[in-house]
Amino acid sequence: MVALRLGLSMTALQASIGAVNDLHDAPADAGRKPGKPIPSGRVSVPVARGVAAGGAALGLALATTVDPRVAVLAVVVLAIGYGYDLIAKGTVWSWLPFAVGIPILPVYGWLGGVGELPAFFAILIPMAVIAGAALAIANGRADLERDAAAGINSVATRLGPERSWWLHAGLWAVVVALALAWLGGQGAPAEDWIPVVLAATVLAAGVALGRAGDAAGRERAWQIEPVGAGVALLACVRAVIG
Repeated sequence: MVALRLGLSMTALQASIGAVNDLHDAPADAGRKPGKPIPSGRVSVPVARGVAAGGAALGLALATTVDPRVAVLAVVVLAIGYGYDLIAKGTVWSWLPFAVGIPILPVYGWLGGVGELPAFFAILIPMAVIAGAALAIANGRADLERDAAAGINSVATRLGPERSWWLHAGLWAVVVALALAWLGGQGAPAEDWIPVVLAATVLAAGVALGRAGDAAGRERAWQIEPVGAGVALLACVRAVIG
C-alpha cells in the first residue's frame, strides 16, 4: 500500500505541474502548437486549473500519509516543477530544474518505501543530476526551430544544434561511464551488467536519432532518452537489492 500511495502521489504532483505548464503556455501554444490539449479545445482552462489544484492537493495529502519527510519532498517537487513552468522554461537555465528535480524521484520512492537512503545513492544522485541536465537539453533540442522563431533563449537555442548535441551526448556518456564504473567497483556479476548495457544502447539510439536535422527526429529522441535513463536507474537498483 505504501508503494501505491507513493506512486499515486508522484503521479498527481506531476499532473499538477503539467497542467500549470499547459496553462502558462496556452496563449503562445495557440499559434505555435495548436495540437496541445488547451489550444485544441480537448481540455478547457477551468478543467486544467482543476487538475493543477487537485493534483497538488492529492499529491501532498498522500505524501503526508507516508512520511513527513516525503511530504516536504512533495513540496520541493512542486516548487521545482512550477519554477520550471513559470520561470526557467525558455531560458538558458531551463536545464537546472531537470538537474535538481530528477534526483528527487528515486529519493522520494526510496525514502518513502524504506525510510532511509542506501550508500549507493552517493553515485546515483550525481548520475541523476547529469541525466536531468541531458534530458533538459534534449527537450530544448526538440523545440529548437520553434523556440528560435519565437525568440526563446533556451539552452539549446543559445548553444545551437551542433554544440547542444555534443554537450548532451557527452553528458549521457558520463552517466553510462559512472554506472559501469560503479558496477565494476562493486564486483557485480555478469547479469547485473546486461541492463546497463541495454540502457546504454537505448541512450545511444536516442542520441544518434537526435543528431538528425529534422524536428521530428529530435522529438523522437527526446521520447527515447528518458526510457534509457529509466532502464539505467532500474539496473543500478536491481544490482543493489539483488
